[in-house]
Amino acid sequence: MVQLTRGVVAAGLNLLAYSSGVMAEGSAKPIVADGTIFALNGDNVSYRIHVDNTTGDLLGDHFGGSVGANIPLETVGEVNGWDGHIGRVRREFPDQGRGDFRVPAISIRQSEGYTVSEFHYKSHKIIPGKPALTGLPSTFGTEEDVSTLVISMYDKYSDVAADLSYSIFPKHDAIVRSVNVTNHGKQNITIESLASLSVDLPYQDLDMIGLRGDWAREAYRERRRVAYGVQSFGSSSGYSSHQHNPFLALAEPSATESHGEVWGFSLVYTGSFSVNVEKGSQGFTRALLGFNPGQLSWTLPPGETLSSPECVSVYSKDGLGGMSRSLHRLYRNHLIKSKFATSDRPTLLNSWEGLVFDYNQSTIYELAKEAAEVGAKLFVLDDGWFGKEYPRLSDDAALGDWIPNPDRFPEGLEPLVKSITDLKVANTSKNLRFGLWFEPEMVSPNSTLYHEHPDWALHAGDYPRTERRNQLVLNLALPEVQDFIIKAVSDVLKSADISYVKWDNNRGIHEMPSPSTSHAYMLGLYRVFDELTAQFPDVLWEGCASGGGRFDPGVLQYFPQIWTSDNTDAVDRISIQLGTSLAYPPSAMGAHLSEVPNQQTGRTVPVAFRGHVAMMGGSFGLELNPAEMPEEEKEAVPELVALAEKVNPIILTGDMWRLNLPEDSNWPAVLFIAEDGQKAALFVFQVAPNINHSWPRIRLQGLDAKASYKIDEGVVYSGATLMNIGLQFAFKGDYGSQVVLLEKQ
Repeated sequence: MVQLTRGVVAAGLNLLAYSSGVMAEGSAKPIVADGTIFALNGDNVSYRIHVDNTTGDLLGDHFGGSVGANIPLETVGEVNGWDGHIGRVRREFPDQGRGDFRVPAISIRQSEGYTVSEFHYKSHKIIPGKPALTGLPSTFGTEEDVSTLVISMYDKYSDVAADLSYSIFPKHDAIVRSVNVTNHGKQNITIESLASLSVDLPYQDLDMIGLRGDWAREAYRERRRVAYGVQSFGSSSGYSSHQHNPFLALAEPSATESHGEVWGFSLVYTGSFSVNVEKGSQGFTRALLGFNPGQLSWTLPPGETLSSPECVSVYSKDGLGGMSRSLHRLYRNHLIKSKFATSDRPTLLNSWEGLVFDYNQSTIYELAKEAAEVGAKLFVLDDGWFGKEYPRLSDDAALGDWIPNPDRFPEGLEPLVKSITDLKVANTSKNLRFGLWFEPEMVSPNSTLYHEHPDWALHAGDYPRTERRNQLVLNLALPEVQDFIIKAVSDVLKSADISYVKWDNNRGIHEMPSPSTSHAYMLGLYRVFDELTAQFPDVLWEGCASGGGRFDPGVLQYFPQIWTSDNTDAVDRISIQLGTSLAYPPSAMGAHLSEVPNQQTGRTVPVAFRGHVAMMGGSFGLELNPAEMPEEEKEAVPELVALAEKVNPIILTGDMWRLNLPEDSNWPAVLFIAEDGQKAALFVFQVAPNINHSWPRIRLQGLDAKASYKIDEGVVYSGATLMNIGLQFAFKGDYGSQVVLLEKQ
C-alpha cells in the first residue's frame, strides 16, 4: 500500500514525503502508479507527480535525474496575500479562474459565458506501448519501446473531462504528453486555449533557449535568463514559421554543449503555436507549449473531443548536446515513418537555381545529363512545369493547375521522365532518378482552379484576399479541397516514374474565416500527408516552406527530410544547420552546394567549403548548373559527391557532437559518430583568416577513451588522446575546411 504522508515544517525542512514499497530504489518499471502517486522512469530520468488528497489537484514533484523511492516534497510557506495555496504549488494541469494567477494550461468558455474550470483527479490507467493520436502526427513504438500512463481529470461542475496522456521512452529519457478534452455536458463549450504540456520546475535560476529568425536566416539560437513574469514566443502565421520554431530548452545558467542540466521541449505540430515560460511570484518556472490561443476558439459540442498535439520533453545531464542527441534518436526511430528515415538518400541536383523558370524540355534534359555526369543520383525538376490555360512562366500563375505545360512538354511528363531515368550515372551502373516540385496548398488567382472554385481560397467575408508571391492559400479545412489535392498529386505521380517529391509552401495564412480554421486546416493537411505518403511509400518526400518555414516534428512524421533554408550560403548555413540541430536530427536536413556568388548573400566561398557544409545534412545535393561552373570547380564536384556518399550513412544514423559553435569560434567543428561507434566523420571550418598565429586544437567528444582510431587511413591515436589533446588544423586564408574520417581499430 502506498501512503502519502502529510508532514510538518520543522526548522525549514519539509517532512512531507512519499513512502512506497513498489517504488523501491532501482525499480526498472517504466511506470509506477497507484492512484495517489505516479512515477515515470527512464534510464537517466524520473518524472514524479502526485494527487493532493485534500484538493484532488494533480501536483508535480520532480522532472530530472533519476531519484529513489522517497522524495521530499515542496515546502508551502505561510499563505498570505492574494496568492492562495493553489498559486503556491507546482500544478500539472493548471486550470483557470480559481486563484492560480499564472498562465493556465487550459481555458474553457462555458455556454453561460464564464471561464472557470475545476479539474480533479478521477482515475488512471497504464497502457503497454503507445496509442496513436487521431488525426494528428505522433511518436510511436512497440511495448518494448514505450509505455503510456493516462490520468483522467474531471470537472464535475461542467461535466468536462481531460485525459492527460504521458508516454515514457526509457532509452531516450523522453516523456511525451498530450491532452484529450471531452465535453460530457449538454451544451457547447469553447476551448480558448490548451497546452499540450505544462510543467512547473522548482525554484532555481534558469535560462530559456529558442530558435528565432526569418526567411533565409532560420534557426538562430536565442538564449536569455528566465525573469519573473511571462516570457513567450510562438507563431501566428498559420504554420510553425521561420520566425520561431516550436521548440524550447530550459537550462541551468552554467549549462554548455557538454555540461549541465537541460530540459528540452518539442511540439509535434505544424500550425500556429504558443510557448509561455513564466517565473511566478513564488519562484517556480512554468513552461507551457501548445495551441496559439489567438487561433483556437474551438467549439466542442456534447460528446465530442479535442485532442492537443503532443509535446516531447527530454532531460539531459550532459548539456545541450545530450538533449539534442536524445531528440535526434527519438525522432529518427520513433517519429519519422518513412522507409527512408535512415537510408537511401541519393545525391540530387535541383533545377531551381540553375534555370529558375527559363527552360524547355530539351534544356531540362541537358541539365539532367550534366547532373548524371557529375555523379548525382537524382534529378529534380523544380517550379514551372505545369499550367495549361495559365502556364507557369513566372510566379504569377498556374498554382492549382497540376497539368504539365503543353508548350514545354507537348507529350506530357512521361517521355521526358523516361529519357532522364534512362541516363546512367557516371562511374556507376545506376540509372538517374527523377523528382518533381509541387506547391499543392496554394492557388494562383490566374488559374483555372481559382476561376472554378474561388470559394476554396481562404478568405474572411468581404475583406480583401491578400496575396503574397501572387498566390492565395487553399482552405484545407474543407474536405473537398483535401480530396482535390490528393487526386491532383496522385494523378501526376502515377503518370511517370517519379521517385521524389519536393512539397513547397511559399506564404503564411492571412485571412481566416474563424480562429478555429487554423487547427481545422492542420487536420486537413495531415490527412492529405497521411493518404499520399501511404499511397506512395516508395516516393522520397521532402518538405519545404520557403526554406525552413515548416521545419517541425509534425512534418517529419510524413516527410523524412525538410529543406533547411533558401539561404544556401555556406557560411550562413553552418549557423542555420547547427541551430536546427538543437532540436532536429541532421538526417532530416536538406543541404545543397550552390553556385557563387551566392544568390542570397553575394558571397563567394570555395567549392570544397560549400560541399563540406552541405554534406553535414542527410540530403546532400547540388543547386546549380554544372555547365556554367568554372572548370576547376566542376572537376571537384564528383570527388565531393563521393565523399558525401561515404559520410552519409553516419549522418543518417549517428550521433552529432557540436564541438565549436560558429557564434563562439572562428573554427566551427562538428563530429558525427556512427551508431555502432566504429566510424566517425569530423568537419572543421575556418571562417576568417588566421595570420601569424597558432591554431587551436579541436578536442573530440563521444569516443571510446580506451579504443584506438585510425585517422584518414593513416595515423592511429587513442580515443583518450583525441578527446584530451585533440587535432590541429592549419588553413590558408578565409573559408578553409576539412573533413576527417575516423575508424575504430
